[in-house]
Amino acid sequence: MTKGRIELGEVTQHNIKQLKKLNQVVFPVSYNDKFYKDVLDVGELAKLAYYNDIVVGAVCCRIDTSEEGYRRLYIMTLGCLAPYRRLGIGTIMLKHVLEYCAQDGNIDSLFLHVQINNDSALDFYKSNGFKVVETKEHYYKRIEPADAFVLQKTLRRKDNVTSR
Repeated sequence: MTKGRIELGEVTQHNIKQLKKLNQVVFPVSYNDKFYKDVLDVGELAKLAYYNDIVVGAVCCRIDTSEEGYRRLYIMTLGCLAPYRRLGIGTIMLKHVLEYCAQDGNIDSLFLHVQINNDSALDFYKSNGFKVVETKEHYYKRIEPADAFVLQKTLRRKDNVTSR
């Protein structure tokens, strides 16, 4: 495939069905209506990825606060249609999320769950500075294997020293 134009666009009520269809194709789990309702309210934390004006990927995140009071960005979904992988689309989506964190200035880390057999996702996140910090057994309800790795990328240490 030749190099095309990659752009990120807003998720709106007018294109939310495209996000829903994309997620059904890319991910082995289904997301409920509340997920899509919440995505409409997160602004810059939800983006559709376009390759030459065709929706081929998406990223959806939210901000969580840990028990210790740390603000963490949770990547709920980040995925791309198989024929469009390895074109830098996932990297552009992740870069957008990291830029959001930098502008916010008060996010300590990013984290997400990856199915333990998803080697391509594990390789992608590890190559972008994420580390496996935990294994959650029986994380997924209706897919095998049901276990997930928790991957994390620390942006700020507890003493507020930036580490990237």
